[in-house]
Amino acid sequence: MELPCGLTLGSYVTVVGKPRGTHPRTKSKVAFSQFIMELQGLRTVDGEEPPRILHFNPRLKGDWNRKPVIELNTCFRMQWGSALLCEGWKSEAYDETVDGEVKCEKWIRDDNNFSDESKLTWWLQRLVGQKKSLTVNWPFPFAENKLFVLTLSAGMEGYHVNVDGRHITSFPYRTGYTLEDAIGLTLNGDIDVHAVFASSLPTSHPSDATQKNLEMSNQWKAPPLPGQPVDLFIGILSAGNHFAERMAIRKSWMQHNLVKSSIVHVRFFVAVHPRKEVNVELKNEAEFFGDIVIVPYMDNYDLVVLKTVAICEYGARTVSAKFIMKCDDDTFVRVDAVMNEAKKVNGDRSFYIGNINYYHKPLRFGKWAVTYEEWPEEKYPPNANGPGYILSSDIALFIVFEFERHNLRLFKMEDVSMGMWVERFNRLKPVDYVHTIKFCQFGCIEDYYTAHYQSPRQMMCLWKKFQRQAKPQCCNMR
Repeated sequence: MELPCGLTLGSYVTVVGKPRGTHPRTKSKVAFSQFIMELQGLRTVDGEEPPRILHFNPRLKGDWNRKPVIELNTCFRMQWGSALLCEGWKSEAYDETVDGEVKCEKWIRDDNNFSDESKLTWWLQRLVGQKKSLTVNWPFPFAENKLFVLTLSAGMEGYHVNVDGRHITSFPYRTGYTLEDAIGLTLNGDIDVHAVFASSLPTSHPSDATQKNLEMSNQWKAPPLPGQPVDLFIGILSAGNHFAERMAIRKSWMQHNLVKSSIVHVRFFVAVHPRKEVNVELKNEAEFFGDIVIVPYMDNYDLVVLKTVAICEYGARTVSAKFIMKCDDDTFVRVDAVMNEAKKVNGDRSFYIGNINYYHKPLRFGKWAVTYEEWPEEKYPPNANGPGYILSSDIALFIVFEFERHNLRLFKMEDVSMGMWVERFNRLKPVDYVHTIKFCQFGCIEDYYTAHYQSPRQMMCLWKKFQRQAKPQCCNMR
């Protein structure tokens, strides 16, 4: 079901369905019945799966313990978060609530329709002669071949799921998404869907044409190319349809004095989008703001590494920067902190600064497996996490020269590729590897240099806090 403008506060979706009966799992004697309901976002690049803004997965026969369970999660930029599992126990009192609702409600956990706790309480009350207080134990909300009415609603702090008029679970919003990002609802698995309808939906989206016209203001235009070398060049990886993300950066950390004065130069690097209408809008955006470099190939996850090469070339040759930084369009950058970190290194030294992984190994199984043909070695070279890292200009020039000579080994994982290139350069000239967790890979930490997985709304919140407060603080909100 398409949700053209996403969701907003108070929006809800109702599903009327019936779970099918169990069937044997392939190559297993365990019978199972499950279905998956997901709020999905727009696919970023061709070849990727769409992001899961909310993943709701009831398993009627549970996992190996045969106890029913409901799993909730998100998947952002191909990375699954920590799952919330509701297994029939009510959330603890010390656990945070969502709009005043518990994350997980209680249900009966055995086949006799009485929990062990309720049996024990009943016998004790009979023995001591006390009147049993009236309590209600509800069964698991889904049953095979039984019709249910499920309502998913959007609150201030998270999503709420009610089944047959009873609250079942609540799931807090997670970093990286806004309600407007949920442009589609999917249902699949062991379920017969009878009806789906939505209400209280927004009538416009931040990325639609009307909103874009409102954002087309001269105050957000990039400064022209400087006539002299710059200290720092920041190249931002972005996708053609990420207008809202680019606008949030233009209105937040790209307004820093170091950027406005051309001491720091910033550009977005975007590949051609599979949809022609997106490319038309992208071209108009690039001409108006003057801050987009369109690389001449179709956007694809396996080719993201070519954008990094383009960043190195632009930073080292076009603006002759001393330092070159790469980041993503969901990364908030403290420009002054990044500059200071780069300047700490001796001016004659080559360096590679970021949140560096020293002992990562390729995954050989699972969804994101890397084959031995793709990567025969047993471990990756030391590499900085992709959301934000800095290079000295000599390393960037080396990468460009080797690419032009067809001597550069390319790997589909951009951050691993960079680690591989720096390791090769290190054989010719010593490189200072500078590791700091302040280039934050997952979300935001206090006194950060970069904060990852930041939605457009969080970008603006971080910028406001940065302007008001001496010490940078995170925005753990939607």
